[in-house]
This record gives sequence, C-alpha cells and structure tokens, in this order.
Amino acid sequence: MSENPGEKDVTSNPFMGAAPARELDVPEPASARLTWSADDEKIDYEATAAHLDVVSDAGKLLGRMFSLSYVAVDESGAADPARPVTFAFNGGPGSSSVPINFGGIGPRRVATDGCGHVRADAAVEDNPQTVLRDTDVVFLDALGTGWSCVADDCEPASVFGVDGDADAFARAICAWLEENGRWSSPLYLFGESYGTVRNSVLMRILGERGVAVTGVVLLSAILDWVQVQPGEDLYYLGMMPTYAATAQWFGRAGKGVDPDEWFDRALEFTEDVLAPALLKGDRLDARREREVARKMSKFVGLAPEYLLAHHLRVDLADFRIALLADEGKICGRLDTRFASDALSPMQTSVEWVAGEDAAADAVEPAWTKAFRAFCREELGYRGAARYLSSNYEKVGTKWDWRHEEPGCSYKAEAPNVAVDIAVALRRNPTCKLAIIGGRYDAATTFWNVVHDMSCQYLSPELKERVSWYRYGCGHMAYTDAPTLEAMGEDLHEWYQRR
Repeated sequence: MSENPGEKDVTSNPFMGAAPARELDVPEPASARLTWSADDEKIDYEATAAHLDVVSDAGKLLGRMFSLSYVAVDESGAADPARPVTFAFNGGPGSSSVPINFGGIGPRRVATDGCGHVRADAAVEDNPQTVLRDTDVVFLDALGTGWSCVADDCEPASVFGVDGDADAFARAICAWLEENGRWSSPLYLFGESYGTVRNSVLMRILGERGVAVTGVVLLSAILDWVQVQPGEDLYYLGMMPTYAATAQWFGRAGKGVDPDEWFDRALEFTEDVLAPALLKGDRLDARREREVARKMSKFVGLAPEYLLAHHLRVDLADFRIALLADEGKICGRLDTRFASDALSPMQTSVEWVAGEDAAADAVEPAWTKAFRAFCREELGYRGAARYLSSNYEKVGTKWDWRHEEPGCSYKAEAPNVAVDIAVALRRNPTCKLAIIGGRYDAATTFWNVVHDMSCQYLSPELKERVSWYRYGCGHMAYTDAPTLEAMGEDLHEWYQRR
C-alpha cells in the first residue's frame, strides 16, 4: 500500500502488472534485425516488442496488449504482405505466451532434456521447427498477463471471461493488421490449452467482423467445459486413455505393446466397456463392476480393489499420487511422464496438488528467463521488472465461464466451443483446422476432443478440412525434441495445404 493515504496506489489493481493504472504508460517499441538458420535454410527477420491498444467500438481504451512479432524481411528490410501471419498464444486463463514462443514454435528455443529438469542456464538456440519457415508470427499476451495491462476505468470482469477475452483478442489482432498493413495476408490462429477455447470463439467472431481466417491450430485442446464439472462422467472417460498411457510409460501396464497401439486399445476400452458401466451408476451389477475393474486395472496399473472403492471413477489428483506411491513419487499433470518427489502428507489441497506439477517446474522458468534476456539484450526492450508469466490466481480464478452459444438465446454456464468451430467452418468451408494432442496430456485429454468434435456431425466435406495429429507427448507438445520435430514437419506440410 502507498504510505500516503491521499496518494493513489497504482499497484492496487492486481491485473495491471507494473504499468501505472491511470495512464497505462508502456515502454516504447523496440526491434532488431536478426537471422534464423537451420541446416541449409536461412531467414532474415525483424523481431519487435510492442503494445497494441485494445479499443472498444466507442473509442474507449480497454487495455494494452503486449506483442512480440517475428516478421520475415528481404534484403531491403521489407516484409511480404502476401506472406501468412499467425497470431499465437497460450491459455490458462492467466498464462502469457512465453511457453509457446520460447518453448515451441518461435525462432528461438530453450534446449530441453527429454523428461528431465531443464537447467536455469540452458542454451537458447535457433529452433529448427519454428513456424517462421511458413508464416510470420505474432505472440500475444492476454490482458492481465505478461506485460499486458487493463485500463484503469475498464472493469476487469469485462475482459476476463470467454466472450470478453475473445473480443479483446479480435480487437488486438485487427489493430496489428492495420498498423502493419497486412490485411492482404492469409490469417492464421495458433492457440494452446485455453488458447484453443479462445481460438474456437475467435474464428467465429472474426468472420462475423469481416476478417476471414485461413487456418486454425488447436494444440492441447479443450472444447466442452462440462467435462470438468464435478461428478461428470465425461471427465473420467477422457482420463482413462491418458492413465493407461502413463501406466505404460512407468512400466506398470502394457509391457511389450507399441505405445500408439496401447493408447488405441485404451480408447476402445473407454468407449466400449467403461462408458456403458459408468452410465449405469449404482444400477451396474456388482459382478459386472468387479469385471470392469479387473480389466481397467490392467490398463491403468492400479489395483482392482482401489478402482472398486472409487466405483471406477479415479480423479487425476488421486491417480498422480497413487500410481508411483511405492516409489515415493508423484507424476506430472501437464505431462504425466514427468515425476518428482511425493508431496508432504499434510499437503492435501486439491488446488495445491494440481499446481505442483513437475512438468511445469522442469521447463517454464527457463523459458521465461530466456524471453526476458532476448527482449532486454537483443531488442533493447525495457519491460517492467515483473513479468506475469502466470497470473492464474488473479485472472483464472475470477474467470467468467458463461458463453453466448451461437444459435442459442442464452448464455451457457459451461461453454461448448465446439459449436463455435462448427458454425465457423460452415460459414467458411475454405478454412482448415489442425487439432494436435498428446497421449500424456492429463490437462486437456485427447479423447474428449475427439468426442466433442464427433458430436458436431460435420459434413464429409468439412471433415476433410480437419487434420488430426496425436503424438507421444504431454500438454506442451514441444517439450521433447522428437515430438517437436514431428510436429514441425506436420505443420510445415499443413501450412502448405490449400
């Protein structure tokens, strides 16, 4: 608090970062001419750190969104207005875009160590699989995250919600296109995690505003939010194949079976055996329940008695704690292949268990450090001392999940943005969609996305516009080099496709 009670405390708004609340002063833009190279390829590009004004139709400033742009240039320093431009971001809600940038698809990448913990001084290298090979790319930090800030007279609730967030991003994207003269460029969206919810709504509302989208990438997607509601059987069904993949990874099940084949077997068991059993609830015969528990045990590596005690419904926190309990370990959430020492017996809070994730601890600090060094040392950008790489406590916990479902006359309390995707594709059948998921992602499980899209009953022609990619990875697919290479080549081919 300010020592002078008559002085406005500019840090009292938790969504502001370090920017003064009233004027929203932000640093001047900074840029540098750089070169990316890998093998025989080389791209000259301009990297620019700047803020975009997010302005309402009435001209009211809603906030300033931080952007880090990478634009390929020719010898004269000019950009190609016909080159695609991709707007990319992470999710949360409350996460900045650093992971997908310095971890995944940007021109620079922190070298990782498989499923090991990355050292703080890990090398930063040119990313051989960057999407810069095919498209200019603009990384955006959602308002309230990173160095993005909310205007002093803008109610945070108006931009911290499904619809308000998508509206703010649509305005920021249009601002960038206008400021950079790129309206003729093919437009792509690339979102991870909650960023896939954002993208699903964005691809619809941008079209409604006359901004056609050429392609959308959904990495580690979640579409129907009902699956996270308490007691929802769709949650347990989605977790089942991921549990099976994790148990196999740690040698507790599926020995000698190809991991993809094992995952496919788990998908089949989920739909043909587990789903009918769960739908019956306590009407399921006790003998049949024991039979299903025995079969499930062989997939997930937990004793049949444990599964029976949970009536075949095992929460993720319980699974993470139980699977490696005999080793004194707990497996990860974002990527269940990661593991760390078990938590203290007194640390039983579900929120704490969810937040203590070896997969995040292993990589995210190194990414943020590399990003800060890049902005300060190579671009000369003087950002605030604190960068909100994650602001979930102030943003995500206050998120407005209500969503105006297209074609309905009410706001759904639990959004199903698969409907938005279907509407957008019907309106723009030339748009293409890439859906990417991993076997070891327990945050946004693969089965649920397949289920949600199948319930949209797209025509065969529209289904052909949807490309599916499943890898042996977790939530952050780019963490391990083999997956990054496979995904990079698949995306390279996807960007070339008409």
